[in-house]
Amino acid sequence: MSRLSSDFVAVRNLFRMREDVGEVTASLHRPVTDSSRSKPVPYDSFEWRQEPPPSNGVPRSAWNRQHKRLSRWHRPYTAVLVLLDLVSVVLASYLAATYLEKAKSGFQERTLGFLHGAELFYFFAYVVLPLGWLVLLWANGTYDRRYLGLGSEEFKRIVRTSVTVVACVSLLAFATKTQLSRGTVALVSISAVLFLLLDRVIARQVLHFARRRTGHGAHRMILVGTLPEALEVYTAVTRSPAAGLIPVAIHITDGYAAARGIETPVPVYAARDVLSLVREVGADTIAVCGSASAEPGELRRLAWQLEGTGVDLVVAPQLTDIAGPRVHIRPIEGLPLLHVEEPTLSGPGWLIKNLLDRVAAGIGLLLLSPILLIIAIGIKLSDPGPVFFRQPRVGHEGRTFRVWKFRTMYVDAEERKRTLEELNESDGMLFKMKNDPRVFTFGAKLRATSMDELPQLINVLKGEMSLVGPRPLPADDGDYLGDVRRRLLVRPGITGLWQVSGRSDLSWDEAVRLDLYYVDNWSLTYDLSILWRTIWVVLKRKGAY
Repeated sequence: MSRLSSDFVAVRNLFRMREDVGEVTASLHRPVTDSSRSKPVPYDSFEWRQEPPPSNGVPRSAWNRQHKRLSRWHRPYTAVLVLLDLVSVVLASYLAATYLEKAKSGFQERTLGFLHGAELFYFFAYVVLPLGWLVLLWANGTYDRRYLGLGSEEFKRIVRTSVTVVACVSLLAFATKTQLSRGTVALVSISAVLFLLLDRVIARQVLHFARRRTGHGAHRMILVGTLPEALEVYTAVTRSPAAGLIPVAIHITDGYAAARGIETPVPVYAARDVLSLVREVGADTIAVCGSASAEPGELRRLAWQLEGTGVDLVVAPQLTDIAGPRVHIRPIEGLPLLHVEEPTLSGPGWLIKNLLDRVAAGIGLLLLSPILLIIAIGIKLSDPGPVFFRQPRVGHEGRTFRVWKFRTMYVDAEERKRTLEELNESDGMLFKMKNDPRVFTFGAKLRATSMDELPQLINVLKGEMSLVGPRPLPADDGDYLGDVRRRLLVRPGITGLWQVSGRSDLSWDEAVRLDLYYVDNWSLTYDLSILWRTIWVVLKRKGAY
């Protein structure tokens, strides 16, 4: 009897050992053991027939993946980019060849096998240079799907590649003692860069149009985390349809009780295996949000599970509204630490911004003076009174200044404002109405085209404003405290991130968030991007009233 009891204890202990063996899971929860999967244990041998553990990674070749990537929009898109880039460089070479009176003026009379003189020039111009340019574009990651369709990194890499091409051509000419026309090199390099940037902009606009209208070229995403974190990421990614991220489900890690009584824009799941949920909803991307990404062990196991499945894994940390250039990863003993740099609000870049503002404002006032005169005459004919509207605004570091604008309202607009307060359509400090009765007809046209803002070039020339910056707020609305005051660290701008993101259609909180994002992530490249986007926003007349 005692022998049978000891045997029973041994078998029970073996079962407990089996239950303690963890399993790699894709649920971001602690593994759930299931002893029902264990196979029978022979009583007379006590040998455990254990199933092979699940693989922590899929052996595969980079050239022969077991599973193709689920999101494949970038393949035809990249093929089109390669063709457009090739045409761009060939066109630049054609312009350079046309610029030359004789092909041999580009190179010395040298031979290369059966090529000599003009033939040698055309061989390099139409074969070697375009193919070499494409190879360097590929080597610099301009076809990497992570940079396609969004952000400025794609354009930065194109410019970097072009500099590399010029350096290689110059080095080759020096090594072969070839007298290369500097005018030819300059023309080819500058025109090629412009054509390359232009074809990327056009391709990106087509991609954005397809994403907004048809949903093609987008990623179907499952958000994993607590419900507030997932909803915050949902709001961020859906704010820009051009980014091509479409959340289709939320997998909450804190149970169904957290979502009880809360309306959600997409279905909510809990206690599910994420990989099976991916197949069920047809997703191709998993986004781990906030605190769920703070569990390195679980996140690492999820990454293992996704290897070879064709599903992308992205991590949305709790650190928001911080642009990439300010964030650096510093791995220490396998722990990836995110190092956040301070905003750059001084130094050479800031000095260049101030210099460009003054120069551009001066040239702009000089070139636009005939248009400004015509607008002034139109205002005088529309309503008697001053041409300009000058109002105190809060500027850099809380200093007040008087902003210059063309007057677009009747002279008694301020008195009539008191009777319209209840019709205010803005939830912030500014008074906004889409059909404001105080605006006369010609003034409405000026507002729709944003031409009423042109006199602010005077403020830019005086150093009170910048071409790009946060919106200048009225000075009679009291002191700006809290987060709003941070926007006073930089000079207000004629245009800004809020203007290219919706203008008056935005809520007050959203406008402040965009202004603060600009302050925290300012750069010269970012300013140029906003100026470029301003052109299209003005042409579309979106949110201008």
